[in-house]
Amino acid sequence: MARTAISRETWLFWIVAVLVLGAGLGLRDPWPADEPRFALVARQMVDSGDWLFPHRGGELYSDKPPLFMWLQAAAYTVIGNWRVAFLLPSLLAALGTLWCVIDLGRRLWTRRVGLYAGWAVLLALQFTWQAKKAQIDPLVVFWITLANYGLLRHVLTTRSDPGPNWSMWALGWAAAGFGTISKGVGAIALLMLVPAGIAAVRGWPVRLYATHPRFWLGPLAFVAACGVWLVPMLVAALGNGSPDYRTYMDDILLRQTAKRYAASWHHAQPAWYFLEVMATMWLPTALALPWAVPAWRRRLRRVDPRYLLPLAWWLLVLVFFTIPSGKRDMYILPALPMAALALAPLLPGLLRRVWPRRLALGFAAALGGVALVAGLTMWFGDPGFERHLVAQRGLENEALALAGLLVAIGAWGVASVLWFGRRRPIAALVSTLAGLWVLFGLIGAPLLNDSSSARGLMVAVGRRIGADAELGLVAWREQHLLMADRAVAEFGFKRPFDEQMRRGLAWQAQRPASRWLLVQDAAMVDCIDRRHAQALGNANRRSWWLLPGAATAACADAMLTPTAPPSAASDDDGDADDGG
Repeated sequence: MARTAISRETWLFWIVAVLVLGAGLGLRDPWPADEPRFALVARQMVDSGDWLFPHRGGELYSDKPPLFMWLQAAAYTVIGNWRVAFLLPSLLAALGTLWCVIDLGRRLWTRRVGLYAGWAVLLALQFTWQAKKAQIDPLVVFWITLANYGLLRHVLTTRSDPGPNWSMWALGWAAAGFGTISKGVGAIALLMLVPAGIAAVRGWPVRLYATHPRFWLGPLAFVAACGVWLVPMLVAALGNGSPDYRTYMDDILLRQTAKRYAASWHHAQPAWYFLEVMATMWLPTALALPWAVPAWRRRLRRVDPRYLLPLAWWLLVLVFFTIPSGKRDMYILPALPMAALALAPLLPGLLRRVWPRRLALGFAAALGGVALVAGLTMWFGDPGFERHLVAQRGLENEALALAGLLVAIGAWGVASVLWFGRRRPIAALVSTLAGLWVLFGLIGAPLLNDSSSARGLMVAVGRRIGADAELGLVAWREQHLLMADRAVAEFGFKRPFDEQMRRGLAWQAQRPASRWLLVQDAAMVDCIDRRHAQALGNANRRSWWLLPGAATAACADAMLTPTAPPSAASDDDGDADDGG
């Protein structure tokens, strides 16, 4: 009977996980800030056949290693549908992360503890939100969690792993290597060896087997995994005479890793920033922390390394990302699976207490109530947040439908709370969050797609200029090149806007009757005749103009002074101003 119950609970978990994480797959295009960038790079890999050196338009893209883009391109090669392919790596990575946590919880404690760990990760708002986006972070979280999975199975002695487990040891190091060539911080998984080494020296039941000859299988696996990309890239870059490839190599190996960490140039935040992120974006899982902290203290006094290693690693990751001034909320996400693993054995007892159950029910009620009130306010009134969405996102036509979506999410949440009530508050919480994510994926994503992805803007551009016209992009973003319905001319991405404009005007002047320019408002110049220019309104928080030859006839010399200070388009992934 117990095995049958656990089997049912396992099936229920995976059904909910696939529904929550997979809802909306194939129903939308890439959204800014990061998704169009990576999808564009992946598409250009497929189109050009050059998978080793990523390109964004005509320029080399050196912000991130190409592993994530390889997976997107490979998914398209197999599936043949970009709307599915660009999101599939994130979905599979998120499911892989959940499997690692559940199986590790099962091996260290029991099957039910493993499931509790999986629920604690899945229900955390930040995990699911990131897993439904085509960013590198879900993949990095998977590699780091897989690395922790392998390392913990090697250094901790259990019935299923009496130790040493050298295949898991090599897997842990290799996963850290693949995490490193996904995003430089993947190597933080190896920080797990710090508390493991200290615990072993102090007599805890932890074994590193550092004197065994097979110990070096781990570092060799790490080097081999990194070498999958690093070796051919270095050989090709050093063998190519072009300085662009040398610049690419220096940028991706130095500036985007060590320099970004030591001297961050974006996203400055205070030292307590990640504490705030964990307290809010790890909800509702974070609600258990006030009761978990004293329980963890008691278990550490019992010399239990199953708690020490995940908790100490979580602390080291927190310190690691707190040191630089540049901080973004998703940086701390890799710590969530290990935090959930340490929390899971405590949850059966905690969830029998009155106040944790009240908090779970209150969170579900608050979530549903806020969504319901916001939706009704939009439907019957004209609130300020709706006006902001319309102004910044161009959602005039979708505002009423968005209000209906919020009402549906709120009504589902309230109904879940009323149906399950105080007797089953955790079921009410799971139902509320599952309804939120499924409704957003199936209805919200398609509803917001045209305005968020630039598809609506580029469809309007294609319709206005006609099928036979040529199009050039000035001060463009990746979503415009990705969503264009034809081959377009672009004049550099990193170049200052004034230089892009000069090049664009020179290109248009060659055939003014058939060539058009799509220009961001910040790059507009004084000589443009706005009586002939076509205003396209706001899209992705920016204003756009469509310029026929008649609008730029007075700019023949292309020696212009911008009306706004020229600035290079940011190539930093996740530029806050580029959010969609």
